[in-house]
Amino acid sequence: MKEYLEALEKENPSYSVPKNISLTDPQSRWTAATGERAFYAYSTNYLIDIDNNIIVDVEPTPSVRTAEVESTQTMIERVEERFDIKPNRLIGDTAYGSAPMLEWLVKDKEIEPHIPVWDKSVNKPDLFSNAAFIWDKDSGCYRCPGGKTLLSRRRNFRNLRTGITKANTIIYRSSQLDCGTCQLKEQCCPNSLFRKIARSIYEESRDVARVIAQTPEYQQSRKDRKKVEVLFAHLKRILKLDRLRLRGLSGARDEFLMAATVQNLRRLAKLKYKPPDCRIAVPI
Repeated sequence: MKEYLEALEKENPSYSVPKNISLTDPQSRWTAATGERAFYAYSTNYLIDIDNNIIVDVEPTPSVRTAEVESTQTMIERVEERFDIKPNRLIGDTAYGSAPMLEWLVKDKEIEPHIPVWDKSVNKPDLFSNAAFIWDKDSGCYRCPGGKTLLSRRRNFRNLRTGITKANTIIYRSSQLDCGTCQLKEQCCPNSLFRKIARSIYEESRDVARVIAQTPEYQQSRKDRKKVEVLFAHLKRILKLDRLRLRGLSGARDEFLMAATVQNLRRLAKLKYKPPDCRIAVPI
């Protein structure tokens, strides 16, 4: 009981308090991720060697998307500390393509993010998208299709401001005078006096992920993701791990780790064992 209460106290407080809390296992989360009836659950997260389809590390989390993404950082750092190895590339879905995550991969770990960029901007088909505006790194501004500049500030303040919003973005705005006489205004900002673009402070890392997404290696990584999904399908359908017997994150960790060990032993047996040559010589 003491261990269980300590685990509850150590739970990350950054996650929002859920509306539904289990009376028997408060660390679990109410989820309908399967598309069926909602239930309380934990998520198992794997760090997998794609070349050999071996599970390198396991981290259980409550069924919260934020926690699942953060578990990737935990596993990468733990594997690097224990085995002195680090992946050259990381394959994941769009949930792992948040700006801070890409920044951590590119700048801190120097790992290629083979991950779709999570872009919340809404592009309307009849208007210029943000991609139509060219970023000028030397001048620190955007260039619109009409050749005008979008700046983060147009006058100097006595107390210099960073201009960074709570969403970790910097807003770049065009001049109202430039937009008022521009012939492309109907294609750019027909319902506002000027155009503005929110640029993430991690945009350079996002650009790296966008460039990688255009390469043949990225397309191969999309195919390699099937190897990951197969392990989760095997976990549920073959090993029948669709219900946990132990409670709390510590209990989920024990069960998930044992299940991953079984999957690795099966895989290692297949890699080690080679069937004999069954060809039979037939006399003529």
